[in-house]
Amino acid sequence: MQTTLSERARQLPRAEEADSILRTCVHCGFCNATCPTYQLLGDELDGPRGRIYLIKQVLEGNEVTQKTQQHLDRCLSCRNCETTCPSGVDYHNLLDIGRAVVDAAVPRPLGQRLLREGLRTLVPHPDLFKRLVNSGQVFRALLPGALQSKLPRNLPVTKQRPAVRHARQVLMLEGCVQPGLSPNTNVAAARVLDRLGISVMPAREAGCCGAVDYHLDAQAAGLDRARHNIDAWWPGIEQGAEAIVQTASGCGAFIKDYGHLLERDPVYADKARKVSALAKDLVEVLRAEPLEQLGIHNAHRVAFHCPCTLQHAQKLGGAVEKVLMRLGFNLTTVPDGHLCCGSAGTYSLTQPELARQLRDNKMNALESGYPEVIVTANIGCQSHLDGAGRTPVRHWIELVEAALSQ
Repeated sequence: MQTTLSERARQLPRAEEADSILRTCVHCGFCNATCPTYQLLGDELDGPRGRIYLIKQVLEGNEVTQKTQQHLDRCLSCRNCETTCPSGVDYHNLLDIGRAVVDAAVPRPLGQRLLREGLRTLVPHPDLFKRLVNSGQVFRALLPGALQSKLPRNLPVTKQRPAVRHARQVLMLEGCVQPGLSPNTNVAAARVLDRLGISVMPAREAGCCGAVDYHLDAQAAGLDRARHNIDAWWPGIEQGAEAIVQTASGCGAFIKDYGHLLERDPVYADKARKVSALAKDLVEVLRAEPLEQLGIHNAHRVAFHCPCTLQHAQKLGGAVEKVLMRLGFNLTTVPDGHLCCGSAGTYSLTQPELARQLRDNKMNALESGYPEVIVTANIGCQSHLDGAGRTPVRHWIELVEAALSQ
């Protein structure tokens, strides 16, 4: 694709990157075949190829409108198109560049601004978020249905996390909403790792990965959170931590991008590359271990939903399924497993109608094999799918931990 960036666009910090990505696209349209929003809406501008054209027009100096912003907002950032693209177009980075330019040029309506600022104020603060979740559970019957569906159906008693006692040690991102919505997920991960001779080192100063801010019109704030986490993890890295483990694939995808996003930062570039290299989804750590020594014997009939951030961003499609089958779980077949469930971070709140349609389609596919339980690898997907009130949805590591031999 030929481009002629405007003089203003050429002054952007990532102008060369945007130009290079645009020139990679051969506008073949294969991406539209796997784009969830294009499949739902049938509008060229709600598919990757159309959005690439929109961003190209913006960077070439054409008028930016609320319509442009709307089409970019509707993108889930699922990156399914990147898996499909024969030319290797780095779509998600182009989208981030384009969104930043559009959001700077087009003021959002008051309602959208309040929603986005509210999410940025609430979501990255786990203690505050957990208190609100607990309060919501108390007054659940008084809440409107839309809010009730965002609360977990059951909050289990949190189990005890094992003490640090092994020579092999890893760091773990605790997350923002996961401690409030699924408090046993990280505990279960720590208990399974402990059984395999790996301890989780505490890093209490680490916080939100930064993705919430970064994808809600506040990219600078998101990168500041990345720098904060790098500082929090660095002592553990210097002490020999083998990995920085994430149990939420959405956070993992963003942390693995730290090295790219901070490559122009003279203070943090080298450290960011190191952190991204050490970042591992939980399944990457476990699949290399002797899982047979866990002594698990389980015949649960399970459907696995592979999050977009695991299969398309981290290229780990099939990895969890292989681990679960090694452990004896009976996995059902899930049609159209490559498609997004509609969670996509805060998308289910900013684009609720599209998110509900995608969720219902995904639940139909997941339930087609009559599973006893649905498991996934990302808290956003877990909460969004479980909010349908149908087959229970949990994190896969909780199922593994519950089956550990005593």
